Amino acid sequence: MIGSYKIDVPDESEFAQMGELWEASVRATHHFLNEQDIAFFKSLLLNEYFKLVSLFCIRDQDGLITGFMGIESDKLEMLFVHPRVMGKGIGKELLNHALQTFKINKVDVNEDNPQAVGFYEKMGFKTVSRSALDGMGKPFPILHMEIVS
Repeated sequence: MIGSYKIDVPDESEFAQMGELWEASVRATHHFLNEQDIAFFKSLLLNEYFKLVSLFCIRDQDGLITGFMGIESDKLEMLFVHPRVMGKGIGKELLNHALQTFKINKVDVNEDNPQAVGFYEKMGFKTVSRSALDGMGKPFPILHMEIVS
């Protein structure tokens, strides 16, 4: 339990709920994506990406997931917070858990998502390189960020 939040591992039966949270978060922050992009990435998230990472979530007092992250090795692969609770420390709690428990030190961030870039910079990450295309070859520039000691 962290503050009034509980971090735990979501069940596969909650993936659809997490997909809805992801979509709400993306619509609030990823203004560069169109409807086809959102549908494309949501399908990958639900059918592939969730199974490739170690997932953790924060729940509210009613047990509903309000934020989640996925970790692979020393890299944070995803972190999403529901728009209704953005700015309330949920992303910070999840990231701190990843930093302390799993010693992550890398994250890739969409350059066109200044809110996320600012969040990671505030949390100690620095941009070490940039890719003009995302991992799927789409024209969404990616900033490769790390915590450099």
